[in-house]
Formats: sequence, C-alpha cells, structure tokens
Amino acid sequence: MDAVWMESGKCRDVDPDTFFPSDGLGVIRAQRICATCPAQEQCLEYALENHIDHGVWGGRSERERRRILRARRKQGVLAN
Repeated sequence: MDAVWMESGKCRDVDPDTFFPSDGLGVIRAQRICATCPAQEQCLEYALENHIDHGVWGGRSERERRRILRARRKQGVLAN
C-alpha cells in the first residue's frame, strides 16, 4: 500500500504515545487531533486493511475499527 499519505498526517508533529492511550480521555485527545487531519481517511483504511489492533488510527479507536470491520464483513465488503 502506498504510504505517502503518512507525510501529511498531523500525528507527525505529536508524541506517538498520544495515539496509544491507556484510557478514554486519551482516546478523545487523539481523536481531536485526527479530526482535522488531511490524512484521516487514508490512515483509517490503512489500519483496517492491515488489521492494526492497537491505538487510534484515522480518528477511530480499536473498538470502533472492530465494529467497522464487522459491518463490512456483513455487507460482503471484505473477503476475510
């Protein structure tokens, strides 16, 4: 997958630990950064396609990404 989008991510200027929070407030903090990121959509798709289990990616928590994957499987969007 082309990862050029990573160069425009707002996360480049933030401590990476911010996106791997240990509580709900940390998730909200990370999501606020992602909310205005120009690479948000590509980041989310990257995490979904690569089954990344930890952290906030594309403004979505681990739990939210699992829900998205389940919904896509139900709709037949994903092969696995």
